[in-house]
Amino acid sequence: MRPAACDAMSLADGRSIAFGRTLVMGILNMTDDSFFAPSRLPSARDALDRACAMVRDGADIIDIGAESTRPGSLAVPEEDEIGALIPAISSIRGWLPQVPISVDTRRARAARLAVEAGADIINDVSGLELPGEAEAMAELLSGTKAPYVLTHTKGTPDIMQQDVRYDDFWAELVDFFERKLDWLSRRGVSMDRVILDPGVGFGKRQNDNAEIAANAGELQKLGFPVLVGASRKGFIGRIQQAAGLAPQALPEDSLEGTLAVTALCAYAGVEIVRVHDVRENRRVVEVADAIRRARHGG
Repeated sequence: MRPAACDAMSLADGRSIAFGRTLVMGILNMTDDSFFAPSRLPSARDALDRACAMVRDGADIIDIGAESTRPGSLAVPEEDEIGALIPAISSIRGWLPQVPISVDTRRARAARLAVEAGADIINDVSGLELPGEAEAMAELLSGTKAPYVLTHTKGTPDIMQQDVRYDDFWAELVDFFERKLDWLSRRGVSMDRVILDPGVGFGKRQNDNAEIAANAGELQKLGFPVLVGASRKGFIGRIQQAAGLAPQALPEDSLEGTLAVTALCAYAGVEIVRVHDVRENRRVVEVADAIRRARHGG
């Protein structure tokens, strides 16, 4: 079931993403409900301007979403999500034809229309557990060459942080991925196009999130590229607050903490980090990666 180790993943039109170092995925939020207000973009034109700035700052991938999946958030109407996503993706693809674009959606129809508009990667935080969507998503994946990000989560965003329990968090995380990968494989989805996201903040306790940051490289033992999306999330703010460094656990105060997680991930060789602040995170990645190579005598 596991793919052979590779240094790149193919995209449409002969392009590819190479994993020679940790790649930086820049976040574009086409919603007014994102947990980090400065990331909210009201129009396709704003999304294009931000995407161009991110590429100048060193983004390797642009990730576009139009539905907040922060803890406690409710699903947006599908047509509203599609109406925000497609113009932004089309505009960015037209101006940045070589840049890999990821669509952040839980819905198969939105993902299909996004791929038709120019998206390369399907970033699905549902964990294939959104009612009525898993089979449709698998059917789409089996018929497209788009890489797929499989995310670990517990329930939908509105309830995922309610009464979170694990007997053995890491064992259950790995078991989740093994089961979902087997499920996808049996439905004809090519395993050489799957990326694993441990889902920081998606049905996790404080220590679970810290454990992901400390051991993200361990997930590579499953044989798949790994994506970590910890940027400005609550567990970072709570660490800073507990240390007396901030009065509240606010995303606006969590840049330095985010950079610490990025450094850990890059040093561990994690393939992709998903971030709001591309320039700062790209600089951290380059230094951490150089130090990692020196550790191995590279």
